[in-house]
Order: sequence, then structure tokens, then C-alpha cells
Amino acid sequence: MQVVRTLDELQAGRAAFGSRPVGLVPTMGALHAGHRALVQAAVDSGAAVAASIFVNPLQFAANEDLSRYPRDEAADLAMLEDAGCALVWLPDVATMYPPGNATTVEVAGPALGWEGAQRPGHFRGVATVVARLFGQIRPDLAFFGEKDWQQVQVVTRMVADLVLPVRIVPVPTVRDADGLALSSRNRFLSAEERARAAHLPVVLRTACDRLHTDGLASLAAARQALEDAGFSVDYLELVDSVTLERLTEIRPGSRLLAAARLGSVRLLDNMAVG
Repeated sequence: MQVVRTLDELQAGRAAFGSRPVGLVPTMGALHAGHRALVQAAVDSGAAVAASIFVNPLQFAANEDLSRYPRDEAADLAMLEDAGCALVWLPDVATMYPPGNATTVEVAGPALGWEGAQRPGHFRGVATVVARLFGQIRPDLAFFGEKDWQQVQVVTRMVADLVLPVRIVPVPTVRDADGLALSSRNRFLSAEERARAAHLPVVLRTACDRLHTDGLASLAAARQALEDAGFSVDYLELVDSVTLERLTEIRPGSRLLAAARLGSVRLLDNMAVG
């Protein structure tokens, strides 16, 4: 596995793939089994697999602690090599955003609500860094986890709008045995909070079932159930899976989208409504 930290090294590593298609797995490190599933999906596609590790300052708001984001480069590299990654791109901030940098990617549409409203500027940062990674690595495929459903739709829309030559491949959410979606931030949950966190997927599954009989009243009941379990709910809504617009009834492609806090940890999850 090649580990490259400069653009010259990256270009040489990318050239070594020759005519093989390249599959990119963009990450911010602190890797877990969910990231391994992304790499496995890329390996299964038959592409040469490149991963990036870059904690992107542009997607953190002023009130969010960038320095607290977990980092473990040695463990990340060991996981990527074991999973079959061929190249890892590890740029620093000055390489990703060099002096004179003056361009960001403004996004609207699916970026406007939910995380876009809760974290102003977040998706501008995501779109900007992803566009730069696509330009640097020139992948044919890029693999994103469905746990961050809104992010997948934002990136997919950006690729379509800018006619970028890459196909976005969503990969299903990986969950712990109790159903909690894997996230790098789960490590900040206390033991008691981790036990309570398992209520989130249970409540979402129940709401998915009850939407068919109780309609939107099931969402109010779901929010109350989470609050009773100690969560602070940012949102729990029925949305269109592509546009992310709020829905007032179940339609084909409906999805439940949720964000809730336990202590200092903010948990995201989503589920398709059959």
C-alpha cells in the first residue's frame, strides 16, 4: 500500500494504476467497521482502491471543536492496508488549501435543511473538499456511507450539476449488534450514554412501521420517546430521499432523517420507509 503526502507523490501513485478504474473512499480518519465496508465495496467493484484521510477544517463551524475530532493515523493505515486499499492520500491543510486559495463550492437544494440548517457552512466545506479530492485523485467511482444520507445526496447533486466524471456509490449503514449506526464520534459516549444510544434506531424503526397506520402523529410520538430516553432532538422528520424536502405523507422514496444529542455527542441516523 502506497502512503502519499504530497501532490507529486499522489500523481506518481495514481499513474501507477495505469488504465485500471480507481475507486475513492474519502475519510476523515478515526476509521471503524463502517469505513472498512466502504473499502470492501470499492475492492468488490474491481477498481484500484484509493482512500483519503483529511480532517477538513472547512466543514467545522466556529462552535465545533476541530481539535477534538479523533485521530489515529497508525491504526487507520493498518486497517486500510488489511482491507485491501492500494493508495492512501494524507495531505495537510496547506496542501489542500494552499496560499492564494480563493474557491469554494456553494451548494443548495438538498444541502439547505437539516444538517445544512443546524451547521451553517458545513456542506459548503464538504462539497469543496470532495471536489478537490476528485480533482486530485481523478477517481472513476467514489464510495460514501448512507449513515450520512444528506451528505450523499449533496455530493451526488454536485457531481450531476458540475458534470464531474465520477460515479457516486452509496454503501449501506453499518450498525453495532444493538442497531446503533457506527460513527467515529461514538467513542465519546460514556458507557451509560452508549447504552441509551441504542434507543435511536429502535425508535426510528418503530416510527417507520407506525407511519403506515398513524401517519405523521407517529413522528411526534418518536420525538417524545427519544426525549424520554434522555436525548435532545434536533430533528426527526419524514423527507424525500433525494431532495430532502419535508413530506406530509409517505411516498415512494420516503426516508426518516434524525439527529439527536446525548451529552456532548450528536448522533445521526436515517431509515427508508417501505
